[in-house]
Amino acid sequence: MSTWANLGLQDSASPLMEQLIFFHDHALLILVMITVLVGYLMFMLFFNNYVNRFLLHSQLIEMIWTILPAIILLFIALPSLRLLYLLDEINEPSVTLKSIGHQWYWSYEYSDFNNIEFDSYMIPTNELMTDGFRLLDVDNRVVLPMNSQIRILVTAADVIHSWTVPALGVKVDGTPGRLNQTNFFINRPGLFYGQCSEICGANHSFMPIVIESVPVNYFIKWISSNNS
Repeated sequence: MSTWANLGLQDSASPLMEQLIFFHDHALLILVMITVLVGYLMFMLFFNNYVNRFLLHSQLIEMIWTILPAIILLFIALPSLRLLYLLDEINEPSVTLKSIGHQWYWSYEYSDFNNIEFDSYMIPTNELMTDGFRLLDVDNRVVLPMNSQIRILVTAADVIHSWTVPALGVKVDGTPGRLNQTNFFINRPGLFYGQCSEICGANHSFMPIVIESVPVNYFIKWISSNNS
């Protein structure tokens, strides 16, 4: 999760988020190169004493400043398209989780395991433990196995919500009457925090998401204890 003065992206907990961070750095490097080049040219214009009174047009320079930006855009577009298709790929999921957005809490269903269902509410500040995070901790966490393909189905019961967990690189809109899906792969254990990122009403800020990533054998024990 983000902490004070954290200006960069969160540490990734999934291969997709790793790729998103790599693409961000790649695009940022290109932007810095363009900014430095244009800034240098503009700065040098102030100190340039050379004047060519007979230069009216030059097809060569026009070709260069048309083709060069197109090539630079290709260097951004091709990795972006590759990543876009990777984010949509569903690879034989081991677990399917259904998330339903309400005003203002989330409901979850593990339909693979005898239909385990529960609601997840934010813990109020006056009930928070000393080691809890204000506005981020919930009473019922989503427990998921690490090193497994997870499919999440997202919908909403009332207005548009958005199920977002930055460390996993997941952001899925929950729309009433529509079922959206995506997948992710958690590659380390831990607690990963998220929030609704669609303005869904007065208490939009108070419907956080907490994912608890555990080894597969712990997940099986958790499922067994909830089925019994």
